[in-house]
Amino acid sequence: MTQLDDHVTAFNHAVTTGDWDTFATRFAEDARMTFVGVPAGPFTGRATIAAAYAANPPTETMTLLDPATGRFQWSGGGTGTMHVTWAPNGTVQELTVAFD
Repeated sequence: MTQLDDHVTAFNHAVTTGDWDTFATRFAEDARMTFVGVPAGPFTGRATIAAAYAANPPTETMTLLDPATGRFQWSGGGTGTMHVTWAPNGTVQELTVAFD
């Protein structure tokens, strides 16, 4: 399993349980999360990212189609790509999500 596979599994768990605080611990303290194609963010800092997820939680899980490219599909059918930069300690330093 790749780091990205693990991240998607944790994301899906947060979608189904609503536990966005635990999911946010996957991000570095000074992480940045950016979305392309939707009017959200960017969000900087773990606490800000956690607050964003809590305020507007995703309702669909995702399936990682290609761990090498970050291609994914939402359970509702939409697709996109995510690019993750990992911090040395394995947390997410930067996450950019683009929707098709």
